[in-house]
Amino acid sequence: MSSKANALQNVASVDDFLNVAATETVPLFEYLSFEFLLEYDVFAPCKRGRTRVHEPPELFRGFLHCYYEDVYGTRPVARELQKPLVWLSCGFDRPPSRDAVDRFLTDLEHVVDDVFDHLVEQAAVRGLLDSTYRIDSTHVEAIPWNDDASWNYDSTAEEHYYGFGCTIVSSGAKIPIAAEFTPAKQAPEETAMRVTRDALAVEHPVWMLGDSAYDTLDWHDRLLEAGVVPIAPYNPRNTDDPLDIEYRVEDRIEKHSEDVQLKRSLLDETYNRRTQVERTNDAVKDCGLGPVRARGRVHARAQVFLALCLRVVVAITNDERGDNPGREILTS
Repeated sequence: MSSKANALQNVASVDDFLNVAATETVPLFEYLSFEFLLEYDVFAPCKRGRTRVHEPPELFRGFLHCYYEDVYGTRPVARELQKPLVWLSCGFDRPPSRDAVDRFLTDLEHVVDDVFDHLVEQAAVRGLLDSTYRIDSTHVEAIPWNDDASWNYDSTAEEHYYGFGCTIVSSGAKIPIAAEFTPAKQAPEETAMRVTRDALAVEHPVWMLGDSAYDTLDWHDRLLEAGVVPIAPYNPRNTDDPLDIEYRVEDRIEKHSEDVQLKRSLLDETYNRRTQVERTNDAVKDCGLGPVRARGRVHARAQVFLALCLRVVVAITNDERGDNPGREILTS
């Protein structure tokens, strides 16, 4: 039995995780499941006038349970939720149909960014973030029959893959705090700027780290204006007269500030922390970031953000239990 299965092998631990039992985390997820989702009118009547039958809080708990148990895709999720132990623990009066599962995932995509942002706010309130943000892009593999995916090249792995991409900013104990679903791993500068803006809306860190792909003037100047020190390796590209610097911020500080000086040794030491974002990516992948077993872009994007939500849920739950929020599983 896997470590995840061990963590959820009895009713009590399932109830704890899904916040059905009377634990200290119930108020947070009652608010998220009932008040927050319904506030955005996710479950409006369909165009024909028929009321769409949904159980949003129960289905949200159900998807969290399934993704935690490595169960993805509407058919497998619907089958998992047919198990009496599971649907009772999630608060259903009866097991949901596959159509209900499919509709919920479709509707959730419209507000899943807000759900994720709300969870990140809760992590920030609990002091789970640190003074260093890290930004990186990762590949998201898709099933071969997802016609909205495409073949892309992953320069890190030096191989092609079929799927999408995701740009993530992380902080603290492997906690994603901002993200964007993209057609490919290599995201345009506009995406980097948008995700950076979203990350700064959570809290302002001291440092923000990125690889050489983030060696752009706009990214550096936006962060410096916000009082954040950006560190990305200098990429001379095709210039005939490269600067004598290791990091772009050295040149930006020299040109725009007479009072600030940064030692290269400090920049080197801080940049070495960037590898934490790779551990965050791996932790989110373990929560369902990939491969994405969903058809179409809408369900693929919903699965990606549900995986991000689940990673934050696990971190918050572990912290409230007195465990290390960086743990990727829940103790029973």
